Amino acid sequence: MKRFKKIYILLGVLAAACILTFGAMQIKERKEQIKNSEEIILEIPADSVEALSWEYGAETLAFHKGEVWVYDEDETFPVDEEKISGLLDIFQQFGVSFVIEEVEDYGQYGLEDPICTIRLTTGEQSYEILLGDYSNMDSQRYVSIGDGNVYLVKQDPLELYDGPLSELIRHDKIPLFDGADEIRFTGNEAYTIAYEENSTDTYCKDDVYFTEQDGQKQPLDTSRVDGYLSDISYLNLTDYVTYHASEEEIKDCGLDAPELSVEVSYTREDEDGQEVSDTFTLHVSRDPDEKASATDGEAEDEAENGEDTEEEEVTAYARVGESGILYRISPEDYKRVMDASFDSLRHSKVFTGDFVDVTQIDIALEGVTYTLTSEKKDDERIFYYQGEQIESLELRRAIEGLNADSFTKEQPAGTEEIGLTLYLDNENFPRIEIELYRYDGKDCLAVVNKEPVSLVERALVVDLMEVVYGFVLE
Repeated sequence: MKRFKKIYILLGVLAAACILTFGAMQIKERKEQIKNSEEIILEIPADSVEALSWEYGAETLAFHKGEVWVYDEDETFPVDEEKISGLLDIFQQFGVSFVIEEVEDYGQYGLEDPICTIRLTTGEQSYEILLGDYSNMDSQRYVSIGDGNVYLVKQDPLELYDGPLSELIRHDKIPLFDGADEIRFTGNEAYTIAYEENSTDTYCKDDVYFTEQDGQKQPLDTSRVDGYLSDISYLNLTDYVTYHASEEEIKDCGLDAPELSVEVSYTREDEDGQEVSDTFTLHVSRDPDEKASATDGEAEDEAENGEDTEEEEVTAYARVGESGILYRISPEDYKRVMDASFDSLRHSKVFTGDFVDVTQIDIALEGVTYTLTSEKKDDERIFYYQGEQIESLELRRAIEGLNADSFTKEQPAGTEEIGLTLYLDNENFPRIEIELYRYDGKDCLAVVNKEPVSLVERALVVDLMEVVYGFVLE
């Protein structure tokens, strides 16, 4: 009997434990009910917020709004108003997917020690938003706003609030240039480019940029100038050195006397859609100590080897106008901006015109002159030699393929390989004379209208000669 009595007692204890466990589970379920929700838990108009701060990791950032947004710790910090607005926008209608009611254990959601705490103050109320763990099952974050509930939110605020202070700086903006009225270079380069349509100083219809060189007005390659302006437009100005530069810091970056300053005058549309004139200025310099060291090293190498050596390391800086922000720029960006010489922006082609304007070509080859006539058909030129049509496309490609390897003013000393006189349907430039002289085994010297212009790879000249031989020897 005693044995059965013990068994009954044990069964009773077990039953009581089950009842207590079941009861506890019922209480737990009653206290922490999880349910779907489409509720908007916060509606805070962005323009009503007067103070914003947040703690994330070891960093605490705080801002307040007067006439503009100001960084609490340094009022000289240029705050990006749009980025602050972006941080506030999420709380204008802050919606959730799930709500967990009557929460007792915030720790299980990572909210006892939140990963991020965001505080907002309006004229009437203050808000504190705690960001807890991330639910991988739901791909959402647990959030508390102090109302006794925990929420899984549709949009994770941490995606906006996990960045450093540097992401909130109001960087200097560079215009997207759609051409320029004028470009002025000072420093390593010192000349001006002016915009002029339908100029009588060129026979290339696409030429709209001109500069003075040696007292003469010279056309530039439009695609090269536009490409240079594009390089400036897309210059990466994000890696700032300081946002409130002192005279000493400006000097340390070599920007007290910039290597190159580029001033672009351009036309833009204002908010009313009216065209207005504006100016953008960029200053660029290499680190002064590094530059001095590199210059000394290059001089030694040139003395020893008789040739230049490439710079392996470049630390360069940029400044927009008189801005207090100094930026570090990449070696590639530095080289692109510095590549602003006349030779870098001029035409590389020996003949820059349109073949549709060529009415006749005289070709001097081995003491004989061959004349090609032409007629215009459907916006193209068909060329004839002694009344027979020739392969015009091959000839055009050969002449247009004469590109400069480098530019020179050196007078020819070798023999002439081939000469071209192109007659144009252009009252300002009725003809263009191109003479190609042997320079060495690799290059020929191109002379245009009696002026030495460039060195052209000899293989290209040979290609032209073979095209000519192809129709004169048939």
